[in-house]
Amino acid sequence: MRTLAQTYRRFSEAEKSPLYGRVALAVSESDEALRAIETVPARKRHPTVVLAALHDLALAGRAPALAAAYAAADSEAAGGAAIDTLLRMTDSVASIAARRRTRIDETGRGGVLYPAIAEAARRAGAAAVGLIDVGATGLNLNVDRVRVDYSDGQSLGDPSSPVRLSCSIVGDRPVPTNAIPEVVARVAVDPDPVDVTDADEARWLRACLWPDQPDTAALLEAELALAASAPPLLLCGDPAEALPDAFARVPAGALAVVTTTWALSRFPVETRQRFLRGLEEAGRAVAWVSVEGVGVGPSIPTLGDRPASGHSIIGVAVFDGSAPRAVGRCWSRGRMLSWLV
Repeated sequence: MRTLAQTYRRFSEAEKSPLYGRVALAVSESDEALRAIETVPARKRHPTVVLAALHDLALAGRAPALAAAYAAADSEAAGGAAIDTLLRMTDSVASIAARRRTRIDETGRGGVLYPAIAEAARRAGAAAVGLIDVGATGLNLNVDRVRVDYSDGQSLGDPSSPVRLSCSIVGDRPVPTNAIPEVVARVAVDPDPVDVTDADEARWLRACLWPDQPDTAALLEAELALAASAPPLLLCGDPAEALPDAFARVPAGALAVVTTTWALSRFPVETRQRFLRGLEEAGRAVAWVSVEGVGVGPSIPTLGDRPASGHSIIGVAVFDGSAPRAVGRCWSRGRMLSWLV
């Protein structure tokens, strides 16, 4: 098993962010910093969690030297300021890390979700949908309100949206041009749901981004503003147990479209199976759009691909007696898409 110093050193070597790479390396070389991190619960000592906690303090104005180093993209100063913050505010870092879950790459998923949700609605013959997003921040619930530009020149969504996403097409098949029908409900289900209208919650989403990713930060700001203009209903709980309550919030006659994007892998197989049974036994019109690693989504075809192969399968299941289908593959959290049907 790696020591804490080795974990941070390995992170620094693999990290694409020069700023965070240097911070992680500085931490790995500081015995005092490592002892401070040891006050954090063992499962929360990973660099992504601790660095997000430090970033949260910087964004909150509680670590001004670290905030200044991040703003200047000064790697050397950031390393020293991070260690100083760890030593001065050990209890605060530990508290934030213990109660928070990192939420990295939550933005930009509309490129894969939009055509998949539209395909589910088409297959079900739905004139209206209620969106139920499971295990994410709820930003996905505004997928019909964003604009997605694909590398082949095609666009989907609202052409006047302040949120513009880009997605690269892999292969020769374009995504279908079907539009998502009217959205009549937006519900987020999570054991720890995020209220995007709460300043502390929104700041945590910002803190989970690397400080030297201005384009991603700008996209998050736009998506947060869009979500705050029409906040979703938040349901806290186990994804399987909360489904009946979520379904009840979707008006009769509308198709309840449940979306999971890289969420189910956090749950044991038994929970995933209960989740699937909850969809099958809903007693109403339901579809499931799954964007998960190969083999993670129960019943979603794997196309013969191997687990942990570096890409994800986009699945569409309409619970009307038809079999679930794999409609595409995607990479880089939805920034690259290969449509298959």
